[in-house]
Amino acid sequence: MSIYINFCAIIQITFIFIRRLFLMNVYQLSAKNCMSHLLLKDTFDTFLFIEGEFTTFNKFTISGYLQEDFFDEKLEETYSRWEKIRDFCFQIIRGKRTPLNFKIVLALPDDQIPAFLTAHGLTAYRPEDIQGLYLNFHYDGSTLQCITGTSLKTFSMDKSIEREWDTEVKSILKSKNIEGEY
Repeated sequence: MSIYINFCAIIQITFIFIRRLFLMNVYQLSAKNCMSHLLLKDTFDTFLFIEGEFTTFNKFTISGYLQEDFFDEKLEETYSRWEKIRDFCFQIIRGKRTPLNFKIVLALPDDQIPAFLTAHGLTAYRPEDIQGLYLNFHYDGSTLQCITGTSLKTFSMDKSIEREWDTEVKSILKSKNIEGEY
C-alpha cells in the first residue's frame, strides 16, 4: 500500500515539474458550469474553432479550417469562429446521456493578438511571431480540463508570453464565473 502511495506522489511531483517546465496550466473546471459557457453562452464566441472531437454514439471529428473554394468572396480568417460552429457541436453532444468524451481546441483570433501583447506589456513579441494562443478543453466523461497553449513561429527562451496567456485565461474564467480549480 505504501509503495502505491509513494508511486502516486512521485507521479504528482513529476506532473507538477513538467507543468512548470513547459509553463502550461491545466485548470480543472466544473463540467456542468463550463459546458454551459462553452455550448449555450457567448463566452468563447470570439475565439477561433481549430478542431473538435466528440464521442457519443459515434465519434465525430470536426476541423475548423475554412474551405476557401466553398466561398464566393475572399475570407479574412482561416478558421471558423466558435459562434458559427457552437450550435452544431451542441447538437452532437445534446441528449439524455453525457458524451463519453470530447476535445475542443479554440484559439485567440489574430486580430486580437496585438491588443493582448499591448495589454500585457509583451513588447519583445510581434504579432506575426505568434502562431497561436490556444485553449484546449478536454472532457473524459467525468472531468473537464482547460489546458492553455502557445505556439511561436520562432524559438524563444523568453517564456513571458506563456505566463501572460495563462494569466489572461485565468482572468477570463474567473470573470465569467466559470467554477473550477485555478
